[in-house]
Amino acid sequence: MTNPAPLNRFSVAPLAVMTRRLADVAAGRAEPDRVITGARVLSTYSERILPDREVWIAGGRIAAVKPAGSHRGGAPRYDARGGLIAPGLVDPHLHIESSMVTACAYAEAALLNGTTTIVCDSHEIGNVLDAEGVAWMLEDAREAPLNIFLTVPSTVPATSPDIETAGGDLTPDKIAALFDAWPEALALGEKMDFVAVAEGDPRAHAIIAAALSRGRPVSGHIYGRDFVAPYAASGVTDTHEAIDRDIADDLLEAGLWIFLRGGPPGTPWHSLPRAIGTVTEYGAAWKRVCACTDDRDADDLLAFGLDWVVREAHRHGIPKPAAWAMGSLHPATRFGLDGEVGGLGGGRRADLVLLDDDLVPQATWYGGELVVEDRRITPRLEAALARPYRYPAAAYATVHLPDPLPGLVPALPAGPCAVNAIRTTLPGIELVHERVALTPGADWAETLRAHDLCHVAVVERHGLGARVAHGLLRAFGLRRGAVASSVGHDAHNLVVTGLDEADMRVAVEALAAEQGGVCVVEDGSVVAMVPLPVAGLLSDKRVGPVAAEMRALKEAWARAGCAIPYMGFNLIPLSVIPQIRLTDRGLVLVPEMRQVPLFEP
Repeated sequence: MTNPAPLNRFSVAPLAVMTRRLADVAAGRAEPDRVITGARVLSTYSERILPDREVWIAGGRIAAVKPAGSHRGGAPRYDARGGLIAPGLVDPHLHIESSMVTACAYAEAALLNGTTTIVCDSHEIGNVLDAEGVAWMLEDAREAPLNIFLTVPSTVPATSPDIETAGGDLTPDKIAALFDAWPEALALGEKMDFVAVAEGDPRAHAIIAAALSRGRPVSGHIYGRDFVAPYAASGVTDTHEAIDRDIADDLLEAGLWIFLRGGPPGTPWHSLPRAIGTVTEYGAAWKRVCACTDDRDADDLLAFGLDWVVREAHRHGIPKPAAWAMGSLHPATRFGLDGEVGGLGGGRRADLVLLDDDLVPQATWYGGELVVEDRRITPRLEAALARPYRYPAAAYATVHLPDPLPGLVPALPAGPCAVNAIRTTLPGIELVHERVALTPGADWAETLRAHDLCHVAVVERHGLGARVAHGLLRAFGLRRGAVASSVGHDAHNLVVTGLDEADMRVAVEALAAEQGGVCVVEDGSVVAMVPLPVAGLLSDKRVGPVAAEMRALKEAWARAGCAIPYMGFNLIPLSVIPQIRLTDRGLVLVPEMRQVPLFEP
């Protein structure tokens, strides 16, 4: 049996070599390859729903959108039965690594949810494996049945070696080389060190210059209205971190595109309902407003795709065609892709979605190939997913812990003292700095119980220092055992929390044995585990099995009493978000970037 033809971004020939054929088909001089009939068309160009249309497809591109009944030839037909035909969604900002699966596996979930193009920022794998890891992910992306573009990671490490230890160091020269080597590198990824940018840090601005000098836009990540003006003046022109209507309004007026981030309710990522107020309450135009997902674990990736975010935008007051445009044409326009995707114009890729009236995808065409039908993948897509990219051996060996492993719990001072504690609050993005006075003479068990505390440690896992830093979480809610993850943003050191050192060690050793992952430990045994052997970030399984593992982990996570979700837990070391973080170098107060000891008089 012969292998089927590859199905990836390169399966559709460039428009430059197809214009004559497409013109012949559109003019009726040649037959299309197939025709989608019986459709209403959701036009992202005019933001209307057009009745009684048919779509002519040739060579994986749209030749024309015509009135119903225009085609009288013998080309194969697909009856949309009155459904809405819309352009495939374009996600302008996400991290494949957060999904816990490779790019090839990510494609399955994306296509099921009507997303045919993504723009990813691979700073997670860059923090572990440097520029080489980013290149491996791009090789993976080129084999995926999905249009995958890159915003080159801009902030690796997220702060500085004095604050945290990362496995990668993407210098301005390395970033320039990635732009020059990979045409799919469309922009500079989110510039997370917004304080350094605002203060004129030479390295931060040299990285921005590497993008601007090549005509590439710069993506952003910002907290605090006071930083908007210097950030915009530094060349940043989009952000997904508008957390409310006021900063969203400031950012729009400063010339930035806004990516409304929708996440499952109850997670740290659902800022859309507040930020959309710049449009629905303050009256801003939506022409420079997009929708994005940012981070999804494998389970949420299937249930809360970009289509769900678009429906949330509609639920919060945006008309249906405009909401779909926020998830397709607007992101495509922001990154200069609107000649290829984002609308149903002639010459565009035939990346199409059949929707019901609630904007729920029922079928997806990728480059004119039917890959999802009746909300299930087709044999054509199944064949493509059966041949995923295989990462090199070096990507499977990235967890290098100190041997022997130092203590995960600090010694408790004998005299009067206070601790600089990390208070967790829902949804889990910001962590509050609290000073807690401890009772002299109490042991750890009594101290934790009296002050609603639990231990937290960050273990350097790149083999670059063998450090363990200690902290205390307040109001995390852990009732038993320990939880641990090798996905400690953004240096991706190992973060572990527990009520006693024995269970914390079991968790750390379990992750070391799997070369990465996330786990829950109870009474000395691992009760839930998602192995992530590729860079300590990714599984090499299909998205379905990983989603099932993640659902089991979430159940164990809840039984353990954890008050913030797994993704919020991963942010404990992220030293670019206020107020207090724990890295392998110790406690850091943000945004002043000041390190403080755990215990103080």
